[in-house]
Amino acid sequence: MNSKEIPYKIYLEEKDMPKEWYNLRADMKNKPAPLLNPGTKEPLTLNELSAIFCEELAKQELNDTTPYIEIPKEIRDFYKMYRPSPLVRAYCLEKKLDTPAKIYYKFEGNNTSGSHKLNSAIAQAYYAKAQGLKGVTTETGAGQWGTALSMACSYLDLDCIVYMVKCSYEQKPFRREVMRTYGAKVTPSPSMETEVGRKILQMYPDTTGSLGCAISEAVEVSIKKEGYKYVLGSVLNQVLLHQSIIGLEAKVAMDKYGIKPDTIIGCAGGGSNLGGLIAPFMGEKLRGKADYEFIAVEPASCPSFTRGVYAYDFCDTGMVTPLAKMYTLGSGFIPSAIHAGGLRYHGMSSTLSQLYADGYMKAIAVKQTEVFEAAEQFARVEGILPAPESSHAIKVAIDEALRCKETGEEKTIFFGLTGTGYFDMPAYEKFHNGEMVNQILSDEDLAKGISGLPTV
Repeated sequence: MNSKEIPYKIYLEEKDMPKEWYNLRADMKNKPAPLLNPGTKEPLTLNELSAIFCEELAKQELNDTTPYIEIPKEIRDFYKMYRPSPLVRAYCLEKKLDTPAKIYYKFEGNNTSGSHKLNSAIAQAYYAKAQGLKGVTTETGAGQWGTALSMACSYLDLDCIVYMVKCSYEQKPFRREVMRTYGAKVTPSPSMETEVGRKILQMYPDTTGSLGCAISEAVEVSIKKEGYKYVLGSVLNQVLLHQSIIGLEAKVAMDKYGIKPDTIIGCAGGGSNLGGLIAPFMGEKLRGKADYEFIAVEPASCPSFTRGVYAYDFCDTGMVTPLAKMYTLGSGFIPSAIHAGGLRYHGMSSTLSQLYADGYMKAIAVKQTEVFEAAEQFARVEGILPAPESSHAIKVAIDEALRCKETGEEKTIFFGLTGTGYFDMPAYEKFHNGEMVNQILSDEDLAKGISGLPTV
């Protein structure tokens, strides 16, 4: 189909919404390494995992063989409030860049939470409610996940306890207040409320926190509080499963118009957005049906893919969670207080880590100021103020389009716009005032965290 016939925004009809999530691991020849019990170093059993997560979510976490898993009708009905989300042809950005490349993005910010996180939040809250729980505990970085989970829990009448990374708690007060509006209890992490929080504060009294710290606190509370389970917004296989709806919808929309992306780009913190975005396309590549270039974009100040090691590590700073084999900077690594709070995690999804190790995708680390330059450029021509996390993908998409301008290559670029940045204005303010700095880690900085990896 001629590109001029492709609308600016492609909306699917309700009937075209996926009724099943896609489990990418089913098509992987090399499966992700299993989660390990930190005490025995043996693969976690369903019973052990169910002590932390809802039983159905634990089953999804361990499922490496079922390619498609039905989305319960109650979740699909909730999705209809904001899905299908649009696939957008970035005509204005293409014109501004004067590139022969075609640029598309999947916009996930058209819901009150402002991001893709709601796709998994409602699923995890649904299974908690179905199990008869009183509530859930979680962590949040920039606040998108906490906001999404508080919305889902409010909808299903569940308690929601959120430990928010301290620097984000202070940088993003409005997102914190949205969570509280939806009934969540929000605590800056590390805190004095938990044993692990007090221990971290004793060791690092001036710490700005990290997702690893907040995870430790949320897990501790879930174990001690009867009727509660822990839920997580990224990294886990179950989360990538729920987020596959992003890529599935995009694939249906693209097939409808005969669009085939050459390069697919996503920001990478723990892996929820990237994994969901690439899932059906990576599945085709694994099955030998099509080929795509996949690019993961991470912050230079938290470069788990590009400068981390592929090893078993704790998923949290307090070392109370199972061990996961992943690209990691070490669970003791405390990232700098960058404004892309959702990307401040020391490790990466075990599924994506295995794919990266096997050479199915590549990774690029970018500087914070360059990310905000790209965000501003995008906002001025496409009319959406992007979240700092999403802007990492925008930065590399622009770079790829400009490379096409130099070479004359007419490639098709597709990236994930995970959410909006309207609660991130203090970050934009610092950028405009010239107060934003780039944190580039030395080898010595990285060695400190990596030296603490557990022996497996």
